[in-house]
Amino acid sequence: MGIWDLKCSDNYARCGILHTKHGDFETPIFMPVGTKATVKSLMPNEIDEVSDGLILGNTYHLWLSPGADIVAEHGGIRGMMHWDKALLTDCGGFQVFSLSDLRKITEEGVYFKHHKNGSKLFMSPEISIDIQNKLGADIIMSFDECPPFNETYKYMKESVERTIRWAKRGKDVHKNPDSQILFGIVQGGPYLDLRKHCLEELEKIGFEGFSIGGLSVGESKEEMLKVLDFLKDEMPKDKPRYLMGVGEVEDILNGVERGMDMFDCVNPTRIARHGVAITSHGRLLIKNARFERDMNGLDSECDCMVCKTFTRSYIRHLFREEEILSMRLLSYHNLYFLKTLMHNIRKAIKENKFMEFKEECLRKYKSQEL
Repeated sequence: MGIWDLKCSDNYARCGILHTKHGDFETPIFMPVGTKATVKSLMPNEIDEVSDGLILGNTYHLWLSPGADIVAEHGGIRGMMHWDKALLTDCGGFQVFSLSDLRKITEEGVYFKHHKNGSKLFMSPEISIDIQNKLGADIIMSFDECPPFNETYKYMKESVERTIRWAKRGKDVHKNPDSQILFGIVQGGPYLDLRKHCLEELEKIGFEGFSIGGLSVGESKEEMLKVLDFLKDEMPKDKPRYLMGVGEVEDILNGVERGMDMFDCVNPTRIARHGVAITSHGRLLIKNARFERDMNGLDSECDCMVCKTFTRSYIRHLFREEEILSMRLLSYHNLYFLKTLMHNIRKAIKENKFMEFKEECLRKYKSQEL
């Protein structure tokens, strides 16, 4: 048995089972983000209720605090946060390149400054893999450079070549290949020939799954879909495909249509903390005055604890009074909504009805105004 079994497909949309040390997971799957060994505001039992059992931790942030060695002393992220299911960690590259304005990229790695206190830091492929080995996730990522989407072709070509070399170095020092699945990250911005070259070279190195990086970073929907339309025919069919940083309903559906298997994003919990609920009929800003006496639940089509228990009026009241419970309730609901969406996507693929499901889902989703 490999790490991933393709079970059925509806054109490019496909279902599979991802096998990890801490559980098997049906794909397509959405993975809640637990940046600092916590999905913000939720207890581990609640995370279990709103996820399919596979969540993310962040290499960069946990490296800075409390430190990889301290996490390892807890038995890894899972031991520290008392999470008994599976984990994926990113490589830290996105944060290195997005949070620090002052950095120097060399063949050895990246010199940069702490995004808060300005202290000098250095990250390399070897350091990234070593940190992830200590964090103990089931799935880990190669260290890559994540340049802006519309960098020049010349720069992007140099960046891709460096990412390929870094991927080989990272794999060479990976200490736990039997318990930690290592993915390569396909970069190349909008340049399809560079995307293809990067993928081909990563395949030669040999990875158990492939992530698509450098998307959902400010490019247009059309630019994202152009890259995915190209890669859906290029990526290996017998290995999982992870579209990094994507969590909008429309983007997930478009990704599944183009053969993507795994998704993650901080957005569902981030917008929840600002009073935005994801519903079957679109986003809902619960702070609006029109919900002051609304005795309905957030979403009549959702069966989560929040929707079955609390009124829109009450949740609006909590936000107006700046009660912590307000953010907890919307974070729970938004993640539960996406868990349900992925369940329904998998069901539609198995019934060879994905495109009909997608069209109906988007028709309803675009009917709600904030």
